[in-house]
Amino acid sequence: MTTHRTPIAVAAGDGIGPEIMAATLHVLKEAGAALDIHEVEIGEKVYLRGIPTGIEPSTWDVIRHSKAFLKAPITTPQGGGFKSLNVTVRTSLGLYANIRPCVAYYPFVETKHPGMNVVIIRENEEDLYMGVEYRCTPETIEALKIMTRAGCERIVRYAFEYAQTHQRKKVTCFTKDNILKFSDGLFHKVFDEIGAEYPHLEKEHWIVDIGAAKLADTPTAFDVIVMPNLYGDILSDVAAQIAGSVGLAGSANIGTSGAMFEAIHGSAPRRAGQNVANPSGLLLAAVQMLVHIGQPDVASRMHNAWLKTLEDGIHTYDIFKEKISKEKVGTKEFAQAVIARLGQIPTQLPAVHYTQAKHISHKASQQTAAVQQELVGVDVFIQWTETAEELAARLNKLNTPHLKLKLIGNRGVRVWPDKIPETVCTDNWRCRFIREDKAQALAPQSMIDLLQAVTKDDLKITQVQSLFLFDGQRGFTVMQDE
Repeated sequence: MTTHRTPIAVAAGDGIGPEIMAATLHVLKEAGAALDIHEVEIGEKVYLRGIPTGIEPSTWDVIRHSKAFLKAPITTPQGGGFKSLNVTVRTSLGLYANIRPCVAYYPFVETKHPGMNVVIIRENEEDLYMGVEYRCTPETIEALKIMTRAGCERIVRYAFEYAQTHQRKKVTCFTKDNILKFSDGLFHKVFDEIGAEYPHLEKEHWIVDIGAAKLADTPTAFDVIVMPNLYGDILSDVAAQIAGSVGLAGSANIGTSGAMFEAIHGSAPRRAGQNVANPSGLLLAAVQMLVHIGQPDVASRMHNAWLKTLEDGIHTYDIFKEKISKEKVGTKEFAQAVIARLGQIPTQLPAVHYTQAKHISHKASQQTAAVQQELVGVDVFIQWTETAEELAARLNKLNTPHLKLKLIGNRGVRVWPDKIPETVCTDNWRCRFIREDKAQALAPQSMIDLLQAVTKDDLKITQVQSLFLFDGQRGFTVMQDE
């Protein structure tokens, strides 16, 4: 056992958080973890004190000067524009990789997939999950899906490095690039590029909808799955549930200089204060933390005791099954059962033996090759309550010598010219203007002149998006027959 005490930040969270954290810390102490614990307060109470991020400024220094952050689930108050604290911590600390092992513990935890052992690696800092949204008009709300090459490269490389260092055989990528050809298309492209550097690993790509169906039906077909943020959030919960229970899954959030460990489930306020919550997700997150901070012997001791507890049929209500379980226990009692089995090894479930954490490369993003970027037009979104034909007539009367109205779209569908009568329109219209002279570069001033002309005509602009070619290829989606 190590005698050096590693500083960690600990947040008890909200709802069932304080109960499962107390149970986890009890097990950590009795297992011999050498920790210097610094408790911090985050979550609902901090939000309600008027801190919109849910975390006091002084708390950041405590977390940043710790080797790891062990966090129980928190509650984000409804309304008021409060942003998810999980998103804030992950992005602020650069914790770009979310690692969620989803393992079956059959026959002691009921599942239809006894051999399941899947690791989902989820990008943690981009995508729709960042919650960048706008109300553009009374009827229209927009959410931005943000994907960068640097973000895609980091998470994809991490997935291949993880598979390599953990003796996994295959890495699978899930995207929806048959529809989202630019954003998810970039993720798939980077997967193919980086995957070529790991010829000894099997590689495959699935469209996320059929991939999700295959995961739910035949999870043993997968090994390591890497995917963008929102898909990863949803499907890691699905995977954990079909493995046995969301309550059994922990996760690690890893960055170049920090790490946060948490259960994947929420704060379950309706179960708070009843001593019924399963602490296993947070407990297994703590096991991941111990490996990360260099205490693999304690991690093995703790994990094996937990497995032996499952084998002995000591189960909380969420996994208790007649004829499988032997005793239904509460949160505290489950922790005490794990402690009583410290030093024991499971006899039917595979025992674990952790070694020193293996280095996983956080290789910096490659420099993007120089490209020729050319402005060719602009999409001007206009709030309008009449017909597309009437809007087009107004816009075509404007004095815009270098830009011509080419089409109007609504909710992603072209509605002018030649609107189909059945197409339903709302009050936010995308008006695409393209340069008149294709042989001449479009000056930014031409775009400014257009916007001034639109505004002077008392048309309400809700959004503007420049249209570029990159090395002669469109950097924007087309509407039908464009």
